[in-house]
Amino acid sequence: MANQQIKITLPDGNSREYPFGITGQEIAESISSGLARVALSITVNGEIWDLNRSITENATIAINTWDSEDGQYTFWHSSAHLLAEAVQELYPEAKFGIGPPIETGFYYDIDFGDTQITQDDLVTIEKKILEVARKKNTFERKEISKTEALSFYKEAGNEYKVDLIEGLEDGGITFYTQGSFTDLCRGPHIPNTGVVKAVKLTNLAGAYWRGDVNSKQLTRIYGVSFPKQKMLDEYLHQVEEAKRRDHRKLGKELGIYMIDKMVGSGLPMWLPKGTTLRRTLEAFLRDEQLKRGYEEVITPHIGNLELYRTSGHYPYYQDSQYNPIQVDDEEYMLKPMNCPHHHRIYSSQMRSYRDLPLRLAEFGSVYRYEQSGELSGLSRVRGFTQDDAHIYCTHDQLKDEIKSTVELTQVVFKTFGMPVDIRLSFRDDNDSKYGGSTEYWDRAQREIQEVADEMELEYFIAPGEASFYGPKIDFIIRDAIGRKWQLGTVQVDYVMPERFDLTYIGSDNEKHRPVIIHRAPFGSMERFTSILIEHFAGNFPLWLSPEQIRVLSISDDQNEYARKCASKLEEIGCRVTVDERSEQIGSKIRDAETAKIPYMLIIGAKEMGSGTISVRKHRKGDIGTLEFSEFLSHINSEIVNKTLPED
Repeated sequence: MANQQIKITLPDGNSREYPFGITGQEIAESISSGLARVALSITVNGEIWDLNRSITENATIAINTWDSEDGQYTFWHSSAHLLAEAVQELYPEAKFGIGPPIETGFYYDIDFGDTQITQDDLVTIEKKILEVARKKNTFERKEISKTEALSFYKEAGNEYKVDLIEGLEDGGITFYTQGSFTDLCRGPHIPNTGVVKAVKLTNLAGAYWRGDVNSKQLTRIYGVSFPKQKMLDEYLHQVEEAKRRDHRKLGKELGIYMIDKMVGSGLPMWLPKGTTLRRTLEAFLRDEQLKRGYEEVITPHIGNLELYRTSGHYPYYQDSQYNPIQVDDEEYMLKPMNCPHHHRIYSSQMRSYRDLPLRLAEFGSVYRYEQSGELSGLSRVRGFTQDDAHIYCTHDQLKDEIKSTVELTQVVFKTFGMPVDIRLSFRDDNDSKYGGSTEYWDRAQREIQEVADEMELEYFIAPGEASFYGPKIDFIIRDAIGRKWQLGTVQVDYVMPERFDLTYIGSDNEKHRPVIIHRAPFGSMERFTSILIEHFAGNFPLWLSPEQIRVLSISDDQNEYARKCASKLEEIGCRVTVDERSEQIGSKIRDAETAKIPYMLIIGAKEMGSGTISVRKHRKGDIGTLEFSEFLSHINSEIVNKTLPED
């Protein structure tokens, strides 16, 4: 075995031969000593491993650094063990449950017995974590029998680990030890504890063991950690900035939407200003779609259950759908997807190749059941509207149509000043959830990647992220404070044409299957609006702002002139209001600033006498006295060009 060579496919797609039993650390060294210094773990055939594990078969690998999701997963997993080690030293009687990494950081569920842990105690635990981290202890992996594992934790009196081990199969149990702490764990872990340079324990919560309310409630400690103190400082700043931008807070203050318990949880109602905002977004996308040959349709909010059985949405997504409704002798369901309705519109008449591509678009409302604990403002709701479209095309037209949808999506996000990362979401060949034949999937994935290459897109491939009926291009935007959101998507679908028996008559006078492209640049109006509110912190660009201009009269004597100014603005389509209240002008200005109105026109005796206006800009202050025509030209340019707000 010592001389056996194995084939390793590296992150750049090239393959090399390496000695049997080589470790991830050694591969990283062979690629670059710089990479080896920052490597945290290695992903082997989709599974994250410790760097020091030996590779004994041909494999496709990735070297995980802090900049990768798998690298952060490894880092935060190891940090959870450091938290446990620190707690063990400070509270020797503590018993440990589970301590996984999460999307942003980690947590550990701990039984502290009769000791009550408070926020003040977290500072002491943080200091101890850094103290044990500085020892640079390695994470030692050990395979152990089920009998030995049970004996270890029974002797320690830890009934939680015993409970976990009893559900495991013998032969696949591993322990990890760093310093004085040993834990039941599958891994992976960072090379040594010294990589953790900064930590913040963020919150305390109660958590029932295994989520069972009849079990004991443990103390859950949440935390986050980083390889540099500067990164933690930036993260904490981002957290504070996110609180300031929270769309649930701003949405209420700015009159965008409301949720009423009598109407129902997760069912937002758009208030007048929010409706103006939403209609403006719809008009923007509708105009872009019309330029590209889309036709708009409207479909019902419910559909016959057989429709969703045919599509596979029922029962495949049954857990996220509302129960069927009995109507006479048939069953109906609240619409969870617009796609099947559009497919039926396509099949309502015979189609020729001359009719294709057919691009059907709809701002269609759909309904999905979300657990009450998962609902959050506009970002996680039970009723929402998708900016859906389905393109039915021939195979020869497919690439050009994909390119057009990608270009449209790029235009949308560029308009809002949102940088985009592109993910090619492909099938996981080891998962059986996907519909259609392997031939269709291979073809669709190949075509998507060819388009991405031809358009010179920068992308990464994510196995397992495809929808059940086809691979897709996902657009992951970054907002003003660096957070990432998965929004727009372009999906290629060979499955639904088969399920719905969709055909067209080709130039050979024979029947052929069309290909379907599913696309939604916004994703949903609700979630996209929540992101926009937070991206702009409520300071919307002039073209999008529900109230664009507010005219403020200094005294009642100027009210008539103020109304005339407002009328002129309304004539050119501006959204304008007049503040005629008998308040001091300073108070009126403060209220307009709080309401985040882009422009204020101050009207006093001087302005009325000269036929001019004094202009203030939100967050910038006084920009001077202008002729009315000069102001109109200025704002018209800002609206037409969809100018972004200045920082």
